[in-house]
Amino acid sequence: MTPDLTDEQRAFASAVAEFCRREAGTREQRDALVAGGERHSDALYRKMAALGYLGAGLPEEYGGAGGGAVDLCLFLEETAKALAPIGGFATSIIVAGAYERFGSDEQKTTILGGIVDGAVESISMSEPGAGSDVAALTCRATQRNDGSWVVNGQKTWCSNAHIADHILLVARTSGSGHDGLTMFTVPTGTAGLAIHGIDTMGGKEVNDLYFTDCVLPASAVVGEVGNGWRQLMAGLNFERLVLAALMLGTAERAFDDAVAYVKQRTQFGRPIGTFQALRHRIADLATELTCVRLLVFQTAELVDANPGELFPREASMAKLKATEFAKTMALEGMQMMGGYGYATEYEMERILRASVISTVYGGTSEIQRDIISKTYGL
Repeated sequence: MTPDLTDEQRAFASAVAEFCRREAGTREQRDALVAGGERHSDALYRKMAALGYLGAGLPEEYGGAGGGAVDLCLFLEETAKALAPIGGFATSIIVAGAYERFGSDEQKTTILGGIVDGAVESISMSEPGAGSDVAALTCRATQRNDGSWVVNGQKTWCSNAHIADHILLVARTSGSGHDGLTMFTVPTGTAGLAIHGIDTMGGKEVNDLYFTDCVLPASAVVGEVGNGWRQLMAGLNFERLVLAALMLGTAERAFDDAVAYVKQRTQFGRPIGTFQALRHRIADLATELTCVRLLVFQTAELVDANPGELFPREASMAKLKATEFAKTMALEGMQMMGGYGYATEYEMERILRASVISTVYGGTSEIQRDIISKTYGL
């Protein structure tokens, strides 16, 4: 159930779902598309780009379809539900929002047009000593007399930097705390930038970045020098909606797989899904899943109907609820499937690995609760 979808939006969601079934609908297809722990298939991604899917939520002037947040959420939901290996898309579309709001015309053409054509983009905020407390970051960019910048420092947990064309870097240019932060565009082949992958239970997705006298031109600044914090805040709520839609689709896949399993798995002479203990759990999970979907798309509709508004409460609620439920759903699915839920033969263990980290990235669940409580004056 989704509120107020147009016929065009329903057709778009159906087309994306059918594409995913055709191109990556089986475990064998998905395994052939990615290898060695990677979560992104460039081949599949380029096919989606050719069909115009990657630009669903981007402006027409840069090659996109001119759709809004609802269209974007539909794409994220369907691809996540299909387990399509396009792990680079979420960071790319989050980065796109920052350039759309603050980038120069040249930057918009390069970044937004590139995403439409199949480029992956990344964003780097976190550091070893600055995670939820972004204001504590110390990676520094110093301006030289000719206007160029020299970056030194370390970043960490940078998603998709190893497959990205550019990194949207947040560095300190002056002051302390929230003041004096600036955004920069850094091509991943820039001299002085080293990218090292971090092994995780989810596969190859995050990286350490090391900047050693990395020189950037004056034109690398995104937006205003020293205004990075405000620019970040303008985009974090959009980021949270993106992640909520992604985990909505992930939860839907876990639910569908669990239901399919309990229908066919027989014990004590009948399908285990006919036992009341499991039937009631399925009923509760289905109810929760419906609530999550309504919350995500209600937030997306608010964003589309009110351009420029931030909706911190709704975005944080959607991110909190969708990610926590995705994790719960995966754990419940694994429990219902018993040993098979733990085995790599089935997808549930992969879904669990993907969902566990979702309550951390993009602002932890604790941070989301803090934001929500503040909107009530607490």
